[in-house]
Amino acid sequence: MLGLGTLAKKVFGSPNDRKVKAVRPLVARINALEAEYAALSDEGLIGKTREFQKRVQQDGESLEKILPEAFANCREAAKRALGLRAFDVQLMGGIFLHQGNIAEMRTGEGKTLVAAFPSYLNALTGRGVHVVTVNDYLAKRDADTIGKVHTRLGLTTGVVYPWQPDTEKRAAYAADVTYATNNELGFDYLRDNMKGSIDEMMQRGHYYAIVDEVDSILVDEARTPLIISGPAQDRSELYVSIDKLIPHLGADDFTLDEKQRNVTFTEAGNDHIEALLSEAGILPEGQHLFAPESTTIVHHINQALRAHQMFFRDQHYIVRDGEIVLIDEFTGRMMKGRRLSDGLHQAIEAKEGVAIQPENVTMASVTFQNYFRLYEKLAGMTGTAATEAEEFMQIYGLGVVEIPTNRPVARKDEHDQVYRTAREKFDGIVVSIKEAHGRGQPMLVGTTSIEKSEALSEMLKKEGIPHNVLNARQHEQEAKIVADAGRFGAVTIATNMAGRGTDIQLGGNIEMQVMEALAADPAADPVALRARIEAEHADEKAKVLEAGGLFVLATERHESRRIDNQLRGRSGRQGDPGRSAFFLSLEDDLMRIFGSDRLDRILSTLGMKEGEAIVHPWVNKSLEKAQAKVEGRNFDVRKSLLRFDDVMNDQRKAIFSQRLEILKAEHVSEIATDMRHHVIDDMVDEFMPPKTYPDAWNLEGLRDAGRQRLNMDMPVTEWAAEEGVDQAAMAERIIENSDRYMAEKTEAFGETTMLQIEKQVLLQAIDAKWREHLLRLEHLRSVIHFRQYAQRDPLNEYKTEAFQLFESMLESLRLQVTEQLSRIRPLTKEEQETMMAQMLAQQQAQTGLQAAELPAPAPQPEAPAAQLAGFNEADPATWGNPGRNDPCPCGSGEKFKHCHGKLA
Repeated sequence: MLGLGTLAKKVFGSPNDRKVKAVRPLVARINALEAEYAALSDEGLIGKTREFQKRVQQDGESLEKILPEAFANCREAAKRALGLRAFDVQLMGGIFLHQGNIAEMRTGEGKTLVAAFPSYLNALTGRGVHVVTVNDYLAKRDADTIGKVHTRLGLTTGVVYPWQPDTEKRAAYAADVTYATNNELGFDYLRDNMKGSIDEMMQRGHYYAIVDEVDSILVDEARTPLIISGPAQDRSELYVSIDKLIPHLGADDFTLDEKQRNVTFTEAGNDHIEALLSEAGILPEGQHLFAPESTTIVHHINQALRAHQMFFRDQHYIVRDGEIVLIDEFTGRMMKGRRLSDGLHQAIEAKEGVAIQPENVTMASVTFQNYFRLYEKLAGMTGTAATEAEEFMQIYGLGVVEIPTNRPVARKDEHDQVYRTAREKFDGIVVSIKEAHGRGQPMLVGTTSIEKSEALSEMLKKEGIPHNVLNARQHEQEAKIVADAGRFGAVTIATNMAGRGTDIQLGGNIEMQVMEALAADPAADPVALRARIEAEHADEKAKVLEAGGLFVLATERHESRRIDNQLRGRSGRQGDPGRSAFFLSLEDDLMRIFGSDRLDRILSTLGMKEGEAIVHPWVNKSLEKAQAKVEGRNFDVRKSLLRFDDVMNDQRKAIFSQRLEILKAEHVSEIATDMRHHVIDDMVDEFMPPKTYPDAWNLEGLRDAGRQRLNMDMPVTEWAAEEGVDQAAMAERIIENSDRYMAEKTEAFGETTMLQIEKQVLLQAIDAKWREHLLRLEHLRSVIHFRQYAQRDPLNEYKTEAFQLFESMLESLRLQVTEQLSRIRPLTKEEQETMMAQMLAQQQAQTGLQAAELPAPAPQPEAPAAQLAGFNEADPATWGNPGRNDPCPCGSGEKFKHCHGKLA
């Protein structure tokens, strides 16, 4: 008997079916225009783009109205540029992307081409479209491929990559469609908000983004925020000396919680480590481990313990060229340049005995969730999103639509095979590989770590089975290994990365084979060479199809069903035959940590003999429940991270928008004046509290504060003795005097110079205060969870205290800007001459030239120049953070790059 839900689906169709059905008439309209657009010349296609741009930008026509014509134009351009005619399901995918959904499309359904349609349509607005990929190789490859389509349509395409020259990067962001990785986009957003002028900024807004492999970017990587940091105090010695103590700890000294990924000292462990620290002289005599002054040491021992017990070589990181390189736990890729924060990376460096890089302090940070929520419209593509549909809707407001496949899926997904021990499982895997290899069936064997991929490789070598290994160590040969993975008899062992974004084509990849043949023999005739390779490929593909297509064999289930589905999806593309199977053991991490008692009972009921596998649908169901539990827990972690980050995000937006306003403003003197007036009001309230009598006023304190904060010595005692002078009158008198003082200063500098000074001081103060604030928030967040013990909600506590910290930061910002502007003064001619002499002497010392060989100093302008308050010739830390084209903080009047910037 059918359940009510199943019966309702049979009658009404699922919500997904209804969505797909709703866009079919739109696809029919696009198809009806095909002949008309096929008749256009190449210039005609570009002409249509110009017509659409005018209709959208000038006539205000909606993109929805123009969609059928734009898609028909784009399909024709793709046909001419790439020789590919988009299928109806690809047009469907494009429509759902334009509507701001996630299009779930199976591997091999041509997602790269799908992105061309909505990116073209939305680029007609002239506001720029970002297409986001998971790595630089895919960003360049897709920009090159789809760039040919956009060029045929008269649009420009740019690609953004790390260490790109500024002019090139600015041009890439100015293009109609920009391809980039999520990391580079996030970092450029942070860098832009640290720039000294509008001209130096790269991004021109956040209008529409299409995220490829959206589950990987918005879910898997969303737990780690992007951080731009600068070096802090060097504590290498402390890391090394603490690391030496950790191996002396016993199993009773700490508790390991693999579910929560946490490790903590027991009471006995605290006593033991305290004794070890005292013995080693790290903890001063008579000082307890939990005394307030031991906070840093406690932090370090906790991180050292985590480094030893939670992070393992060749699983979480590899050591390459004397450096610790992290490995992405979901994709198996190396994350070069990415470092763990809070001293954890340094603890791992100490454990592995490599050079310890100095710890960093956060200068700017953002999570991927909050970065991608900046876009007015967001869309995504992936082969696997349905399991995380709730998260996409809750956090990003994105619906998930499953797009039907172009041809029916012919892959056979077998039930999981469960063994008792890992050894029995791997023996079973080798037998299965031998059988398939004997038939010539290509195999992709998925493993969860480098260590396991290399162990399996050793087993296959003993059996004499030729194979390729694809993991973070072979990252550079990835495209080549994946291109050959579908050849007759090929065996490829891969970590989770499994060459995402690159199709495994049965019989091998023709393009790659042609490129290799031409590289080996550059004199060969390309046409004849291609014809020969295509003929050989057709024969090989026929043999592979006969052997059963690609066989994906997974050696373990992952925490997430999505990663399993990605691995399965490598096989059976575009209706090809294929097969997938999962081999598991009771010793696998997922089974050991999350496998339910029910699973144990099922297995003992079914009876397990040594070397024999249990294959049963019950086992699959039980495992899926365990995975769903883990996914739910990970979602809660990300939700919690986001709730906390939302507090900082509101503050980040406020600071960044204020900063942008200052950069764009012609005149910032109003902001500086408001700040000064605010400081004066606070100062009067502090020393002449409201609603108090004159005998409670601290006029001497007010006079000192005036000297310190406004650089003015005012006769406040005499003013207070005058008839009718109260707090308001005193504040008014001080404001009047300070306004006159600053007006005189502006006159001495000249209005233009003073405006530059004010802008520079404001930006430098905002950046410095924001950095300090981020550090305070980090510290607050690391301890706020202890409030749970007092029955208080950590999130509410964090919101309240973060707001108070933000208010005090703004107060301190106003004070710093006021003090700096009050103290800045024009240099006298003598001071300028002295400074020039010092600079010349410094240049001589650095270059080893004699004074006679140096060029004569340039004549100094008569106009006085401003020196930054607190500037010290010998200490670059006091020079502030000037842009290369800003005036030098020394007050020479030169641009920074020609003055101290050159010396630095």
